[in-house]
Amino acid sequence: MGRDPLIGLVGKPSSGKSTTLNSLTDATSKVGNFPFTTIDPQRAIGYLQIECACARFNVSDRCKPNYGACVEGRRSVPIELLDVAGLVPGAHEGKGLGNKFLDDLRHADALVHVVDVSGTTDAEGKATRGYDPSQDIIWLRSEIVQWIRGNLMQKWGSVKRRHIAVKATAVETLQGQFSGYGSTALVVARTLDRMGLKEPLEHWSNETVSKVVEAFTDEKFPTVIALNKIDHADADKNISKIAKMQDPQSIVLCSAISEVFLRKLAKQGYIRYVEGSEFVDTREDLIADGDADGGGLKELDEKLKARTDNLKDMVLYRFGSTGVVQVLSRAAELLGLVPVFPVRNVHTFSSGASGSNAVFRDCVLVKKNTTVAEVGRKVMGDAPLAYIEGAGGTRVAEDEIVTTGKNDVLSFKVGRA
Repeated sequence: MGRDPLIGLVGKPSSGKSTTLNSLTDATSKVGNFPFTTIDPQRAIGYLQIECACARFNVSDRCKPNYGACVEGRRSVPIELLDVAGLVPGAHEGKGLGNKFLDDLRHADALVHVVDVSGTTDAEGKATRGYDPSQDIIWLRSEIVQWIRGNLMQKWGSVKRRHIAVKATAVETLQGQFSGYGSTALVVARTLDRMGLKEPLEHWSNETVSKVVEAFTDEKFPTVIALNKIDHADADKNISKIAKMQDPQSIVLCSAISEVFLRKLAKQGYIRYVEGSEFVDTREDLIADGDADGGGLKELDEKLKARTDNLKDMVLYRFGSTGVVQVLSRAAELLGLVPVFPVRNVHTFSSGASGSNAVFRDCVLVKKNTTVAEVGRKVMGDAPLAYIEGAGGTRVAEDEIVTTGKNDVLSFKVGRA
């Protein structure tokens, strides 16, 4: 079974990448240790919001995750993030921290590209006005494509000769070259299928190789474009331009600094705010709704009240949220991640010691098309499995695919079949 999903955050200096990373990791749902073996300084734990199985089975009042949190069926599941630093034009030529940037990038399953949509920072992150942020999107992809193509073309002649000599398939030959980018044979096969390429590899022109590299880049590094600083006056025109150029499903509008501000006020007891929500309640709001105590919230001074009201008008009411939580959700959608809930008892959904009434303590994220057996290896390691049960006690075949709502609640019985 493969490793846990890893989401890479990229962005030029001053794009708001660090603020976005902080808002994704600074969640009130932080609970206990994390189920990841090593976290180095570049890696962090973010929180992906999902629909928990507890809501489906009407047991939300007893849902107590070992990691993250669950509030009324909305569960925050830890997911690993990678801070990919050093993005500047010319990275593939080693400019800036280019070599390190590209080396780190290869480990990511999907990317979140934080773009300063206000146009107030140039290509290198220096303050300006009127910069076209759509250029950042173009040159990020271009850097990755040129990096991969440059490495491949240096040895293309010998690659073709070996391909002919060993009578390999195109998938086998390309995977031999692309494995260093974290690729698999399945990724390469999907790339060629999507292109509908019939021409034998030994006859590919340089133009065909370039098209293959571009298609591989899109397949290997699905990217969420997080258009940040949406509350800036110049953002609207830039959003409109980018929306016409990119797949709408790849775009999320966000204001990371607004999310950080709201969470800070909530922690200090000034407002009631749920991460990713469009609603903010102040003491005045709750008193107006009939709560004489104002929910126990502190009173905002005039400066904080003005800033909060402005944030509501410019971000929450216009866009429906700050967008930060939705960034991770969109990345999970691009990867097709499926939450699976291992339990000990498929009737009560308990996982811990007998006598505990807590349910759905664990949740693992797996990629689409993962089989029940692969989930078993991820959860149980090399322990021999006698059989596998699904919700309600039905036996589940090892080659069944897990999807949301089907084969996603599983109990693995150890022993000989």
